[in-house]
Amino acid sequence: MRVTVFGGSSPRPGEQAYSDAQRLGALLGAAGHTVLTGGYIGTMEAVSRGVAEQGGHVIGVTCDQIEAWRPVRPNQWVQEEMRFATLRQRLFALIDNCDAAIALPGGIGTIAEIAQMWSNLQIGAIARCPLILIGPGWKALIEQFYLDFNRYVPELYRQLLLFAESCDEAIKILDQACDG
Repeated sequence: MRVTVFGGSSPRPGEQAYSDAQRLGALLGAAGHTVLTGGYIGTMEAVSRGVAEQGGHVIGVTCDQIEAWRPVRPNQWVQEEMRFATLRQRLFALIDNCDAAIALPGGIGTIAEIAQMWSNLQIGAIARCPLILIGPGWKALIEQFYLDFNRYVPELYRQLLLFAESCDEAIKILDQACDG
């Protein structure tokens, strides 16, 4: 299965967020999944490293616009690169080329990725698949969104998001969603 992992670029080696992302990558790699990440630093690097160290396959989805904005290159654990000119093309490649997606903590880019994938799932633009958000921050944010904008998000669309407290729980949810 192809699993896209979204997450922030801020985590660095030695930080808990980096270790968590590396663990998620290791679990995905050990399970034989092909993993797509944004291909650069932080969470993307940690997940890629975890996958590669378990013998899994890592696809880095990169773009010229990111590299023009910030001096980064694909991380050393990317084994295959899908390169695009724009951030928009990169985002849709991460969404369109996966059978499931998992989001670790992140910032503006990560919330944009989650929102775009959720919207595509809502309207059926992509096949229904698991979209798993890891950590209490995402759950609190989405619950507040539901509270403030209740009438705009019917239960049917709320069911498109799955929540996990940890990487291990996310893998269990992924396994259950794929078996069912």
